[in-house]
Amino acid sequence: MSAYVDPADIAAVANQLGRTPRGVLEISYRCPDGAPGVVKTAPRLDDGTPFPTLYYLTDPRLTAEASRLEVAHVMKQMTQRLAEDPDLRADYQRAHEHYLAQRNAIEDLGTEFSGGGMPDRVKCLHVLIAYALAEGPDRVRLGTEAVALAAEHAHLRGTAIPADWPTCAELGITLEDFDFSNAEVHP
Repeated sequence: MSAYVDPADIAAVANQLGRTPRGVLEISYRCPDGAPGVVKTAPRLDDGTPFPTLYYLTDPRLTAEASRLEVAHVMKQMTQRLAEDPDLRADYQRAHEHYLAQRNAIEDLGTEFSGGGMPDRVKCLHVLIAYALAEGPDRVRLGTEAVALAAEHAHLRGTAIPADWPTCAELGITLEDFDFSNAEVHP
């Protein structure tokens, strides 16, 4: 399955990834500075390999910050909150079901695997950040929080992340909730 994507965007994504991107259907999110940030990928690559990751984070600023957030144990804290908060768990379940519906509308892989650990745990912030940026801040609460943390920790608001993305304060979270001692931003 393929769709038309501007060759300049494919070249930009290839430059971001350091390799030829596979299965790109569209640029699902473009950073405020114009760079591609998230691509939507085909559920099955041209060679037939299943690829269940619907939204793939490409912008190096975002991928680096997703990794820093993972080092700061953001996933562990989010997974703990999922276990304790039924409303958050219900939001995550809805996000999981929506993700599957979106992917299955392209091609049904016959699996309930979505991405990022959904619906039971938080396993990959790259997936959650990509999902939130592609779908907007109202789709997946934990992805929205991860984007807000990235915006504030790495000062990406207005460049890689929309200036009007919800803030940590608006979401009731703070950077101080996490240990960034091994995950500092190096300009």
